[in-house]
Amino acid sequence: MRWLALLALLISVTACAPRVSAQPTETATIDHIVPVTSRWLQVYVRSPAMAGIVQIDLLLPADAGSPHPTVYLLEGIDSARPDQNDWTAQGGAVDFFADKDVNVVLPVGGAGSFYTDWQRDDPVRGRQEWETLLTRELPPLLDAEFHGNGVNAIVGVSMGAQAAMMLAERSGDLYRAVSALSGCFDSADSPGQAELRYIVSADGSDPDNMWGPAADPEWLAHDVLAHASQLTGKSLYIYAATGLPGAHENSASPNLQDVIIEGGAIEFGARLCTEALQRRLGELGIPATYDLAPAGTHSWPYWQDQLDAGWPVLAAALER
Repeated sequence: MRWLALLALLISVTACAPRVSAQPTETATIDHIVPVTSRWLQVYVRSPAMAGIVQIDLLLPADAGSPHPTVYLLEGIDSARPDQNDWTAQGGAVDFFADKDVNVVLPVGGAGSFYTDWQRDDPVRGRQEWETLLTRELPPLLDAEFHGNGVNAIVGVSMGAQAAMMLAERSGDLYRAVSALSGCFDSADSPGQAELRYIVSADGSDPDNMWGPAADPEWLAHDVLAHASQLTGKSLYIYAATGLPGAHENSASPNLQDVIIEGGAIEFGARLCTEALQRRLGELGIPATYDLAPAGTHSWPYWQDQLDAGWPVLAAALER
């Protein structure tokens, strides 16, 4: 019966082994499109990497028939609406980009995922292959279908800021510019990993399903500070405030106490993280444009302001 024991051992090991992300044997395709307006489309993409259909919202420029760059917008931990990316739900992206000659790509459903390829399918989240989707599947598909010219920038807020920097480091010259707003950027050290694990587990997901147990080398492989040299040559716009109440905190603000206390504490942490990134980029001689504001909480009114403030950096890189 030794072969039965061997078979049982093999089944056990296979069940516990990480799922290895493979090169997709198929290309992503558009399943269907639902127009919200003539320039705001919900594009449902059949993704081999995600093993299903993923909603990708797309904002088109007024002259949608001419070649133009693409800007990717990543949201944070929570999403106000399951059918929208928070950049449209709360961040003012529709109005802001109305006069900009770019495509705007807004993934829906990635909140709290870190937009990365997970090692294992998760009982709560299912298949998570966001990095493959965003950096390999979507760019050629959307460029071909919607007149993209192959020039890209990426913007992220909070968790999405860390993801934007991480994707920019790991995807070569895919992105010419990165805007990171109120993010943290380390995943390898104990405090950084603890933060990521807390975020991932907030909806009941298992953090080990993302990059493995604490000692797994994938945590270091995704550490933005450890691989900051890969940002060389990219245009960078980086923002964080102190967490102190600022221009958008007043008696008319909804949930004012929560915004000041919780949003203030989170933004203070993001400020410390951002200063660590600033020091690291300085050591490497990598230039960036910083807005380290004296006041402001971890909340959408400030990030909406920063979309406008950081646009000249992105526009110059995109030659717009």
